[in-house]
Amino acid sequence: MPEAARRTFLQNSLIAGFALAVKPVAASTIQTDSSGLLVGPVNIGEMPAYRAQPAQAAQALPTIIVIQEIFGVHEHIQDLCRRLARQGYLAIAPELYYRQGDPRQFSDTQLLIKELVSKVPDEQVLADLDQTAQWAAAQGGDPQRLAVTGFCWGGRITWLYAAHQPKVKASVAWYGQLTGQASSSNPLHPVDIAQKIKSPVLGLYAGKDQGISLESIEQMRKTLRLQTQYIVVYDDASHGFNADYRPSYHPAAAQDGWKMMLDWFKRFGI
Repeated sequence: MPEAARRTFLQNSLIAGFALAVKPVAASTIQTDSSGLLVGPVNIGEMPAYRAQPAQAAQALPTIIVIQEIFGVHEHIQDLCRRLARQGYLAIAPELYYRQGDPRQFSDTQLLIKELVSKVPDEQVLADLDQTAQWAAAQGGDPQRLAVTGFCWGGRITWLYAAHQPKVKASVAWYGQLTGQASSSNPLHPVDIAQKIKSPVLGLYAGKDQGISLESIEQMRKTLRLQTQYIVVYDDASHGFNADYRPSYHPAAAQDGWKMMLDWFKRFGI
């Protein structure tokens, strides 16, 4: 990404709105009220991020890192942060493509994947998530109560980060790719590192997902080694079932998955 374009992206980052590739948004789109919350863009070094937390916090807050979809930290991801803040969390969503470009400016999803997403190295992402966790701990987050959740592209990263960072107490991965062809940017996939994960992880997946096969889900299940690592499949749902702004939204699966996620975090002290 040219330096001038990168500076413009950093200056204009995290403006409210949806990525071009997902417009028009569906009537089912949820908008969470921010009253009583401290919300808005922050900088983690040079990296833009969106933060939401209760405005009045008497003590260190449990922290959830929210890992973006392929569309970046657009309005849906920001709204998920606000929903978590309403549950008492410090929710922080870093813009993990910021060195490579602005995903919200692509109007075609396949072009976005080819021209931007495929060029984002996993190693860079994991390091940026480490920096995000450090920032949260310095801004009133409790480093002993750190959790991660991610959606689609971020669901895959959630598995990888659970294996990478031992300080993560619990994770929830929403319909993230489990297997795939290795590349210079993505040398390993969740199934390759599953046995290295030493913390609880809940996977939420869709039975009608056209990009994530039931065979790959079963392969992942067989590779996981702890009783606190398992995968739930919503048989009637499709990929992106929690994305209320898209036609893929499946209210029953989304609501049940969200409840399961909150219960999961509470179960492990987050």
